[in-house]
Amino acid sequence: MTELALNCRTDRPAISRIHIDDSLAAMKLATELYQRLSEADLEAGRRPIVLLCIGTDRSTGDALGPLVGSQLRRVGQNLFSVYGTLEEPVHATNLEQVITEIQVKYQNPYIIAVDACLGNPENIGYVNIVNGPLKPGAGVKKTLPAVGEMHITGVVNVGGFMEYMILQSTRLNIVMQIANVIADGLKQTIYNHKQAAAALDRRA
Repeated sequence: MTELALNCRTDRPAISRIHIDDSLAAMKLATELYQRLSEADLEAGRRPIVLLCIGTDRSTGDALGPLVGSQLRRVGQNLFSVYGTLEEPVHATNLEQVITEIQVKYQNPYIIAVDACLGNPENIGYVNIVNGPLKPGAGVKKTLPAVGEMHITGVVNVGGFMEYMILQSTRLNIVMQIANVIADGLKQTIYNHKQAAAALDRRA
């Protein structure tokens, strides 16, 4: 299996952990993300925000990123530039090329990476928002470039052994539930951005 697999291990603790069974999961994710973007002064449009959704539909567990990316591509919005969909996935084979394309196309982009990860059994179903870069491939001993100033991960299954097989046999249902929460949270973030921009226009 050559597809990209991801690992939840990071150098920093998660800023926020939200479980998909929480009825307010998408709203909480949007609130956390919007606050982070505002604190980074990104709401003013000073830096382009790129949503880099990593993964492949060739592996059920690793399809989280493309599922989120495809949902966001269908939304009319100008907050995020979206890379990584079911039709045009970003994975281990082309990740470095896509990162280069983003750096060439956008001046000083703020990249938010989105991907699946493996973790402890009690963490399955959690969405993590983490400051700092994502380290893709660590869970399957791949050496790939770290990417992002922030990343969002969803714990799709148990890690620690036979990661390729675990990702291949992950239930689509849990992946879809996590993808829907992340996508809905991002859509709410877009709505919050539009509302804030409209409020500023009214004051002008």
